[in-house]
Amino acid sequence: MNAATRDAVRRRANDCCEYCRIAQAVVPFSRHHVEHVRPRKHGGNDELDNLALACIHCNLHKGPNLSGIDPETGRIVDLFSPRDDAWSQHFRRQGAEIVGVTSTGRATVVVLNMNALSRLRLRE
Repeated sequence: MNAATRDAVRRRANDCCEYCRIAQAVVPFSRHHVEHVRPRKHGGNDELDNLALACIHCNLHKGPNLSGIDPETGRIVDLFSPRDDAWSQHFRRQGAEIVGVTSTGRATVVVLNMNALSRLRLRE
């Protein structure tokens, strides 16, 4: 992936994690990653429509996962996709906490561990 593509992803995301919405400026000692929404091992590519900006925490927790288990229903569901889904339809903020309001949102909050203490402190 070339530098122009990486820059385009960062600009599109306004330098914020597209999963937990933490701004790059809040975590100056680790650079947000350009990650594959659909990982290469699952047929993903380096096209802009498959790339998202993710903080190191969200990216490392997401890994190659495409799905998770909704803690409310116990069903396997797709994870949130910044390219296909609207954040506000799947999540809401309750103070510093991110709350999943759909099965996709709930599963994504769990898989990405979005409400880890370190994340809550950064969002406060």
